[in-house]
Amino acid sequence: KTLSAAIICSNPPVWTQSVTYYTYLKHTTMGGAIDKTNPQNACTYFKYFYATCLLIFSVIVVVWMIFERKTHLSHDINPWGVIVIMFGALLWLCMVEGGQGALVGLPPVDRELYKDSHKITHRICSRAHEGDNLDRYLMGRQFMVIFIVFLINMSGAPVPGATLWGLPTWVTQVFLVTGFAMILLTCMVGQLASQVNASHCMLDYINNYFAIFTLYVAMTIEATGVMHVSYLIAMIVAKLAGKPIESKEGPRTGLKAVLFWGRVLFSIGVLGFALAVTLSALFQGKTTMWEGVPAGVSVVLFFVLMSVVGMLEGMQIAFFAVTKIKKEERGKSKFAVKTCDLLFKGKGRNLPGFMVGRQLSVVTCFFVVARVTTLSIAEGEENLWGVSDTLQNFFNTGILGAIITTVLASITWQLVASAFPIAFLSNPLTYIFLVICLAFEATGICQGAWVLAWIMKKTINLQRDEVYIGTAEEREKDGHKDNLTDLPGGAGHMIKLPGFYDEAPDALKSLVASDPEVKKWMESMEASIRLNEEEVAEVSDQVA
Repeated sequence: KTLSAAIICSNPPVWTQSVTYYTYLKHTTMGGAIDKTNPQNACTYFKYFYATCLLIFSVIVVVWMIFERKTHLSHDINPWGVIVIMFGALLWLCMVEGGQGALVGLPPVDRELYKDSHKITHRICSRAHEGDNLDRYLMGRQFMVIFIVFLINMSGAPVPGATLWGLPTWVTQVFLVTGFAMILLTCMVGQLASQVNASHCMLDYINNYFAIFTLYVAMTIEATGVMHVSYLIAMIVAKLAGKPIESKEGPRTGLKAVLFWGRVLFSIGVLGFALAVTLSALFQGKTTMWEGVPAGVSVVLFFVLMSVVGMLEGMQIAFFAVTKIKKEERGKSKFAVKTCDLLFKGKGRNLPGFMVGRQLSVVTCFFVVARVTTLSIAEGEENLWGVSDTLQNFFNTGILGAIITTVLASITWQLVASAFPIAFLSNPLTYIFLVICLAFEATGICQGAWVLAWIMKKTINLQRDEVYIGTAEEREKDGHKDNLTDLPGGAGHMIKLPGFYDEAPDALKSLVASDPEVKKWMESMEASIRLNEEEVAEVSDQVA
């Protein structure tokens, strides 16, 4: 299996542009044969064990806190209702995260191949891959992820001073006060486990009505215009970069243009209102921020966290872009060179390693941002700006914070990174965050997701895509060659690392320089792959 194809292919096609995260997910699941006598593999099993124990402990702690009415939401409503809300949100997050991998990974595949075997998947892809609908889905989906995380935080975040079972202070501080238990639960159950399975079972994963519902909710959110300011940002960024935004639809004219720009203005107003409400609440100390934190510090922390989330969101887009260009074109800046060297070091495992560490980092930031931006009025206090209780309850839902985070801390940075990937890599903070994310991944603290993914796969009987539609080579022989240009990218697009098919010939690293079959396969992909001779030689030397 070629985990290091990115090293060999300096300009890989769509399905290899994620050699990386999704391939890594495949080869670190529980399904493969692993030599338990190998010290490195023994360490992996230990990580599975202790991470799974942490996950189980986190679930028990959070659920117990809810039934003890010691979380923000359970303090006000029935604990059983909170349990339904939290685990319902986690289930939906699984579909949102896994569904993205499937919808971004399937465009190159001829839909006629699975028209009969996966009718719902065919229906979803026919809709999602029509025109610019994939961009619309991704826009709405981004808001959904952040809002769902905010909702999970409200369900399980402990109230100030909460204790449990007489646990030592340090345990309470680590798992309860910091929200670490909620972070592990969300990251492993709601995100990584679903991404593991969706990475190579795309057809089965979205072949259900829940996936259809999720698709239309995401597209409805986009259609409301709440996020339309992001399109204006995309236009500005593309203009500055001198790169046109590619579209599968014609230019907006007449009524379409009026409706579009009307929603852009509406979105600007919504964002401005959300910022005004949130900043006012921060200065007045009327959020769920930890007690004792001064108002000024809360405001500074708010903007710092938004920047950190933005950097992490933009980094994956920049790293995605850099895998498609030659080594000599990746910039000469000191930090651009250091970042790329570290990213593609050794056998290419640092890129997928970054994605796992990044996932944990982003979720952590989301939970802290949720605490900073979610409004909370103490009993007896006057509502913000003296508004009615109904409007105050709306403020308290966290929707305004989710809107701010989606636009300013996520989408904007992704758009900038898509237009200026090399400049993004040249930022010293990019290198620092890469090191931090790799350190997080090295701890193995999220390895419990792999165990959970294995259990989920066996329970609901997910099958690999090749079972239904064969490999890329088999599809090509049958006259259904993948359309590797059918995925938008570049300036103005937020396409992340997509789903990855396990289609490359085995042992590509060792055979690319000598095996005629592999050489023929590489030549057949000539339109989208350019071999970097220096990197191929490096891999060949390693094999020798």
